Amino acid sequence: MLTIQQIKENPERVIERLAIKGFEGKEPIDKVLALDTRRRELQLDNDNRAAELNKLAASIGKLMKEGRKDEAETVKADVAALKETQKTVADELTRTENEIRDILLSVPNLPCDMVPAGKTAADNVVEKTGGPMPDLPDDALPHWELAKKYNLIDFDLGVKITGAGFPVYIGKGARLQRALIQFFLNEAGKAGYLEIQPPYVVNEASGYGTGQLPDKEGQMYFVNEDKLYLIPTAEVPVTNIYRDVIIPEEKLPIKNTAYSACFRREAGSYGKDVRGLNRLHQFDKVEIVRIEKPEDSYAALEEMKDHVQGLLEKLGLPWHILRLCGGDMSFTSAITFDFEVFSAAQKRWLEVSSVSNFETYQANRLKCRYRGADKKTRLCHTLNGSALALPRIMAALLENNQTPRGIVVPECLRPYTGFDIID
Repeated sequence: MLTIQQIKENPERVIERLAIKGFEGKEPIDKVLALDTRRRELQLDNDNRAAELNKLAASIGKLMKEGRKDEAETVKADVAALKETQKTVADELTRTENEIRDILLSVPNLPCDMVPAGKTAADNVVEKTGGPMPDLPDDALPHWELAKKYNLIDFDLGVKITGAGFPVYIGKGARLQRALIQFFLNEAGKAGYLEIQPPYVVNEASGYGTGQLPDKEGQMYFVNEDKLYLIPTAEVPVTNIYRDVIIPEEKLPIKNTAYSACFRREAGSYGKDVRGLNRLHQFDKVEIVRIEKPEDSYAALEEMKDHVQGLLEKLGLPWHILRLCGGDMSFTSAITFDFEVFSAAQKRWLEVSSVSNFETYQANRLKCRYRGADKKTRLCHTLNGSALALPRIMAALLENNQTPRGIVVPECLRPYTGFDIID
C-alpha cells in the first residue's frame, strides 16, 4: 500500500497518478491526510499522558517511603483517573490508525512515469517484437483439436472429474507439460534464481501482503473451514517469505523461482476466446520473484524482461512485449510488461507472462525492509514475473509446430521430453 510519507510529500501528484489507473483519489487521499493529522495529535496526547503516568507512579513510591500515605493514596486516585482517560485516547488512536489502513488498502499503487495513459488493452503500447512467424496452411488445426487428434489433453475428462477449466494431460501431453516446467526452472537456475517449492494454499495475511486481498477475493478459491486461499500464483507464497523480515543490505538482491499449480476462479469467463487452454481455472506456471533495493529495481526489471524474452526465443515462438497502460494494469503494480505469443491457428496473440515492478507497494504491506550500512531500515522494492505460464505456451507450441508428419518439439525441450515429434 502507499505510505503516508508518499502521500504527504505531494498529494496532488498522488491524485494525478491514481487517475492514470482510472481511480478517483481525491476523497480517500484527503481523508487519509485529515486522519493522519488527528493521529499525530492523539499520539502526542497519548505520549504526554504516558509520561505523566510514569511521573506520578514514581512519586507514589517516594511518598510512601516518606510516610505520606494519604498523599500517596490521592496520587493513586489521580493515576487511576488518568489511566481511564489515556485508555480513551489510546482506543481512538487505534481506531484512527485502523481507519487509515483500511483506506490505504483500498487505494491502488501509483503507476510510474513510464506508464502510458489509457483505459483498455487497446491502449497498450507494443515495445518490441521478435521470433519467426509460422506459415501454416488454411486448414491448420487449433490446439484443442490437435490435443484430441494426438491424445494429448482430455478436456471432457476434466469436466467429468472436476468441471470446465480443469484439463487432464495425457501421455506425451503430460510429458511435454513436465518438460516445459523443468526447462523453465533450469533456465531460471542458470540465471541465478534460487528454487523454492512453496505451499499451494495461503492464509489471509499472505493475501493481504501481496495485494490479492482485499482486491481479488472473488478470483480466488477459498477453503472456508480453514480460512485459507488456493494460490493464484506462486508470487503470493514466495513473496510472503519476506513478510515481517528485515534483510541485511548485503543479502540483496534476492532472486527466487518457483513452480506451482495456480488456481483462479475467472468468474464470468466464457466464449470462443477462452476455449481449450486459453483460460483455465487450474494451470501450471514457473514464477520469478525479486527483492531489490529501490535504486536497483528498474535494472532488475529489465533483466527479468530479457530472461522471459530469452525463453521465448529458445522455444522458437513469435512474441511481442506490451507496456500496459494505466487502465489495464493490476491494482498493485507500478509498471507491467506483458509478453504475448502468436497463436498461428487461432490467428491471435495470447498472453503468457506479466513482468511487474511493485516498487514499495507490496513491501509496505509486507513490512519487508532492508537494513543499510547506516543501520537504518528502508522498504524494499518487490518484482515478479511469469517465466513462464504453461497453458498458452502449450497452445502456441502445438499450433505453430504442426506439420503433416506431426507436431515438432522445439530442440530445447527434447532433452526433457525424450522425443522430438508428436505423431
